[in-house]
Amino acid sequence: MAKKREGGGRSKTQQAAKFLGVSVLAGAVLAGIALPAAGALGLAAKTSVEGFDDIPANLKTPPLSQRTTILDADGGEIASVYSRDRTVVGLKNMSPYVQQAIVAIEDARFYSHGAIDLKGILRAVNKNAQSGGVAQGASTLTQQYVKNVFIEEAGDDPDKVAQATQQTLGRKVKELKYAIKLEEKLGKRKILQNYLNITFFGEQAYGVESAAQRYFSKPAKDLSLEESALLAGIVQSPTRYDPVNHPQAATERRNTVLRRMADLKNITRAQADAAAARPIKLKISRPQNGCITATDGAGFFCDYVREVLLNDKTFGATREIRSKRWMQGGLTIRTTLDRQTQKSIQASLSKHVFEDDPVASASTVVQPGTGKILGMGQSRPYGFGTNQTQINLSVDRKMGGGAGYQPGSTFKPIVAAAALEQGISPYQQYSSPFKMAYPKPVQTCTGEWNGGGTLQNEDPKEVGPFAMKEATAKSVNTYYVQLISDMGICPAITMAQKMGLQRADGKPLKQVPAMALGVQEMSPLTMATAYATFANEGTYCSPVAIESITDAQGKALNVPKTDCRSAMSKKTADTVNTLLKGVVEDGTGKQAGLKGRDSAGKTGTTDSRYAAWFVGYTPNAAGAVWVGDPRHQRQMYDITIGGVPHDKVYGADTPGPIWRDLMTGALAGRPALTLPTVPIDDPNDKGDDGNKGKPKPDPKPKPNPGGGDNKPGGGWHIPGFPDFLGGGNGGW
Repeated sequence: MAKKREGGGRSKTQQAAKFLGVSVLAGAVLAGIALPAAGALGLAAKTSVEGFDDIPANLKTPPLSQRTTILDADGGEIASVYSRDRTVVGLKNMSPYVQQAIVAIEDARFYSHGAIDLKGILRAVNKNAQSGGVAQGASTLTQQYVKNVFIEEAGDDPDKVAQATQQTLGRKVKELKYAIKLEEKLGKRKILQNYLNITFFGEQAYGVESAAQRYFSKPAKDLSLEESALLAGIVQSPTRYDPVNHPQAATERRNTVLRRMADLKNITRAQADAAAARPIKLKISRPQNGCITATDGAGFFCDYVREVLLNDKTFGATREIRSKRWMQGGLTIRTTLDRQTQKSIQASLSKHVFEDDPVASASTVVQPGTGKILGMGQSRPYGFGTNQTQINLSVDRKMGGGAGYQPGSTFKPIVAAAALEQGISPYQQYSSPFKMAYPKPVQTCTGEWNGGGTLQNEDPKEVGPFAMKEATAKSVNTYYVQLISDMGICPAITMAQKMGLQRADGKPLKQVPAMALGVQEMSPLTMATAYATFANEGTYCSPVAIESITDAQGKALNVPKTDCRSAMSKKTADTVNTLLKGVVEDGTGKQAGLKGRDSAGKTGTTDSRYAAWFVGYTPNAAGAVWVGDPRHQRQMYDITIGGVPHDKVYGADTPGPIWRDLMTGALAGRPALTLPTVPIDDPNDKGDDGNKGKPKPDPKPKPNPGGGDNKPGGGWHIPGFPDFLGGGNGGW
């Protein structure tokens, strides 16, 4: 900092040096010659100012940071995200008043001088010399634009911003040279347009379009005279002239701009006086930044879209580059979100599980055949406050979720599909006792399982023999453990992988017989997408959330596509449809059944009531609902959820009704299609031919137990797993 004489002013020698320095500098720049390494300015240090000719001729202008807009499937806005709220527009979309006002107050001689206003420099030097300080600046609009480019390039790095704005001769020389080149390359109108798009207008608004929306809730092309003058006046000091917090100072500054416009004959004196007499009338639009502002509870879906972009190298080689593109790239992202489905999900969750309940709920709905995520929500809102969270309870950990939740008996249909693919008949019977030891040895993909432990059904009266349809409807644990033990674990692992089933924590699936009971933590999105395979004739389609992306220039970008593959035969899928229709018609899922349309699904309740599920589908949509404590601490005994008291929570009585209501709303007005099924007769009914429906005998009667999820009692234990088999730690 320059040394000041006593009393605060600069010495005459310092004032003269400053005057001479600026004049010589301006003259040298205008002449386009190299500055001397040393001279009257005292530029002895070569590092303080680089040779003028050594500065690159072309200013690298980074793309202006703009907001990214996330849209639903119909083009409605879900949310917008930005590090700088800016929308770039052309001069034709800016009021002529605002163009005139910014020139009048910032650079009145803009159209008559070159990149540098020598008269302005001399006038400012004289004024500053008289005041003994810096009373007046001399930067042209072109120079100010260059300075803003330096700031834009610095981004949000405070050190780089400081470097871009430091008052050094080296930076000033660069600014001057680039200004000359830009005047030659762009011309006045383009420079004015760029300046009005890049400059900061306070209140988080960058560029005149965002400023017009922020202060007046209107586009820049519709700004009135007094509104234009107000915005132009803010630029010199966005804090001091902030009309929201300092209306008096802003008014005075606005009126100064109006007088200046009249002096320059942009407007008449009468127009200026009339505009100055009018009080400031703001219509503030508060900043709406980030997924937290998403409508209809779609904050978690918005966050999932963000994770898709941040994890896909299509959008940049590094996560840092991809993050910058998300926050600054001016992208328009059209998603798969169906507004009707999203609203219905949120309405049902809010009705059945309150945000301050001791447990939470999450749900995701996908479209069979396309993998499109139609909706995603949870009972605890997206946010930072009490009873809010930013953890997406519907997805895997790597996509912003937690460690998942054990799906319980909702995993049994995957085991059934694997068995049917192995040629096992749906009429296969097992003794299915109330309680049993785990059979061993059991074949795995790499050897044999020889563990121990016992399991049992929910109800002591629940004793076989059962065939597959009845065992599925009643959710009989011992039947499904006997089935997987006979079949071997590897076919179930293979089927799970084909259906996209993976642990939410990213670890491999454990090869144990208890996997038939849903002991491995998974997310609602994973379960919904897997069940959509049954609705889609056995073809699995990976989940997708993005339909299209265009960049700030309107160029279409590549987006992740769904990967569809055959997971099972159509006959197997149709057979599982029959099994799961039985669940909602006559089994544990009656409370989830839909009126007037085909549906199928499965309940799931883990031991100790850490989690309860319903996963189901129609031909149009597949959805999963989970209820539980994300912290995996609260067992759902003697609990009130959504104002309804429960002695014990079951998949049937809480997730089931949530699923029914959300699917009813999501599918309202949409075709009621039919699920393809196959006939499975009662194995105890021989039929007219004496053989129809005759059960296949149990090939290896074994003392095996397992249980349902809609009756009291129940529990199991196996080594290597906790005594509870539910919930999972959602990372809350």
